[in-house]
Amino acid sequence: MKIATQSSAALTHLAKLIEDIPIAMLTTLEADGTLVSRPMSTLEMDADGALWFFTDTQSSKVNRLGTLNLTFTDQDSAAYVSLSGRGELDTDRIRIRNLWNIAAKPWFPEGPESKNLALLKFIPDSADYWDGPSSKMVRAFGLVASLIAGKPVGVGDHGSHAGLSAPLPSR
Repeated sequence: MKIATQSSAALTHLAKLIEDIPIAMLTTLEADGTLVSRPMSTLEMDADGALWFFTDTQSSKVNRLGTLNLTFTDQDSAAYVSLSGRGELDTDRIRIRNLWNIAAKPWFPEGPESKNLALLKFIPDSADYWDGPSSKMVRAFGLVASLIAGKPVGVGDHGSHAGLSAPLPSR
């Protein structure tokens, strides 16, 4: 994933947490109220913190971009990030060509000129994160210490970031 220099300390922190996690789970709210999640390969985090993905314009998710959740999980480093936000569909061919990579070819055989290829821009509003010690030995010691103490000990950092993007303009 390409990561631009971020515009705030909160976004810089999130970028550091997710930079080595190539796949996110995108969750949409369906018309019937159910939640549907699917894996997405992250292409870029731009300077405003927006995350970019390839998508098919015929996919049902493009009709459900008003409220989204995006989760990143890295069990090896005990990093977990949940982002709430909204999405936009972008069909800018120049941007598509700039983000194109060969891994997308099975879904878009004609390459960046595939007629149904678009970009999904995820705009984060808020984030929750859990960032544990990267060493499995330290995590194991923390678990044992927590069991003995009867409370969490040395299990890492948990926090939230709010106001990550500009609010939607009033209508």
